[in-house]
Amino acid sequence: MISLTSEAARRACYAWRIRAADRSLLLIGERASIAHSHIQADMDRLQAMTTFVTVVETEGFASAARKLNVSPSVVSRMVTELEERLGVRLLTRTTRIVRLTDAGATYFEDCRRILGEIDAAEVTAAGTHAAPRGQLTVTAPVLFGKMHLMPIVLDYLARYPAVNVNCWFLDRVVNMVDEGADVAVRIGELPSSSLQAIAVGGVRRVLCAAPAYLDRYGVPERPEDLAGHTTIQASGVSPAPEWRFTADRQSLVVPIQPRMITTTNDSAIAAAVAGLGVTRLLSYQVAREIEAGALKIVLADYEPAALPVHVVHREGRHANQKVRSFLDLAIETLRTKSWV
Repeated sequence: MISLTSEAARRACYAWRIRAADRSLLLIGERASIAHSHIQADMDRLQAMTTFVTVVETEGFASAARKLNVSPSVVSRMVTELEERLGVRLLTRTTRIVRLTDAGATYFEDCRRILGEIDAAEVTAAGTHAAPRGQLTVTAPVLFGKMHLMPIVLDYLARYPAVNVNCWFLDRVVNMVDEGADVAVRIGELPSSSLQAIAVGGVRRVLCAAPAYLDRYGVPERPEDLAGHTTIQASGVSPAPEWRFTADRQSLVVPIQPRMITTTNDSAIAAAVAGLGVTRLLSYQVAREIEAGALKIVLADYEPAALPVHVVHREGRHANQKVRSFLDLAIETLRTKSWV
């Protein structure tokens, strides 16, 4: 039997305690390392999901890289690693475009939902939902912007003093991803894309002329009667030298030989008001002139189907607060307009 002196016993006890403390620290360190690894893995997974969603929404690796401020090779590597980890192909790549596979389409919707919930949670936690801030860029056709979007912008600026707004009123389709627009008003059928679109109404394609012109040359009763009238073409509304109508549920195309062709809609309005001839424009563009009696609509029974009006944005369900607050105001206001 081994006998220890009291001093030796104390030393043995101290040594045991030190070893126990070391084992405890080692265990804590291992647990911390495991936790850190799990956290890092979760962060990497979220980054990969964000990269994948950005590739789909921007419709390309290069455009996604520009938005994320990384190189295209980094984007490509992250998507490839994501596909390898999941064991399924998410995208079909070609030299020009990328397309979602069936599995990719399902995963894309799930990723957008998850990322949106995370962003919403962070916004709520930070309390920024009550105070949108930053730079917001909105775009619309020229006359629509002046007549209907500008009052909304002014109302928005009064409500949210920490936001600055860029207004791009252009009679062309702005590439929202490449040009950096946050919100757009689009008139007409929308091509398939990753952009989010909310319908707010529709506009008619109307033929109109000044009462004095109609008194002098007569009111056309059928589309074919336009052959005997002077026409004004607004190339933004009708780019081809022909006007389409609907008769007995059938499409009817009438060629025109315009006396005047203009690239701006307000010029066509001015020419029609001056009595030059008949023009085709969108109903909201001539609403004031019609109400004032300066122009009169003709051939209303032959109008083609109304064109849809959408408010479009890029951010999906996880739109930031400056975009979401503007969308809410714009959609609510535009849906009450009499032109829809």
